[in-house]
Amino acid sequence: MPRPTAAQLAYGSATVVVSTIAMLLLSQTSTGIGVAVIAAAALALGLLVALTVPIPRRRGRHAAARGAGRGAVRGAAQGEPAAGGDASRVPGHRTASADHPVHH
Repeated sequence: MPRPTAAQLAYGSATVVVSTIAMLLLSQTSTGIGVAVIAAAALALGLLVALTVPIPRRRGRHAAARGAGRGAVRGAAQGEPAAGGDASRVPGHRTASADHPVHH
């Protein structure tokens, strides 16, 4: 399971605190069971919010490395011969294509 991002932790924690206070004030409960039910509901709501916060996509060299990996797999799937030995480690000439446009 991937680690939660800072945004997920912040939104989840804020949801737990704000929803707990709001439910306690609105319900005006003073029993231990009522407070426990409200706390459990607030934790569940905070978890739901934290899990639904969209995770940003990686950009930069991580995305470029993933894109290059897909091209190699696509070429191998089409039956293109792979270069052997150390020649496969030397990068060749690169050009921009529709799959990987260059953004400035």
